[in-house]
Amino acid sequence: MDIRQFWSDILEQNEKAIRKYFCEDAYVNWHCTNEHFTVEEFIQANCQYPGEWDGSVERVEYADGLVITVTHVYPKDKTASFHVTSFIRIEDDKIISMDEYWADDGEAPQWRQDMHIGRPIINDDNDK
Repeated sequence: MDIRQFWSDILEQNEKAIRKYFCEDAYVNWHCTNEHFTVEEFIQANCQYPGEWDGSVERVEYADGLVITVTHVYPKDKTASFHVTSFIRIEDDKIISMDEYWADDGEAPQWRQDMHIGRPIINDDNDK
């Protein structure tokens, strides 16, 4: 399974293409909002989510039978920004389960800014 193409189809809200990635009885959990979806419910939630979306896969890891992705997701008008960490279990080249954690991007809370600790993350591979 091409995980980057999967994310491209998710961001394009391509219902027909998304369905092909999943086993019929797969499920998706969105832990931050305490939601459990069947494949059809997930496709409905994703494809009917308001707006047009864009983003990029920033990291892919493989561990213990999982594909783990970190993806930057944002509306095309860039009015918001999110990072999603996905734990995707695949069997026979199809997703059987996906556990996702969505986070709003934003500034550090004021109390930490007042401490003058930390600095912005530099997204340059040479600085890691």
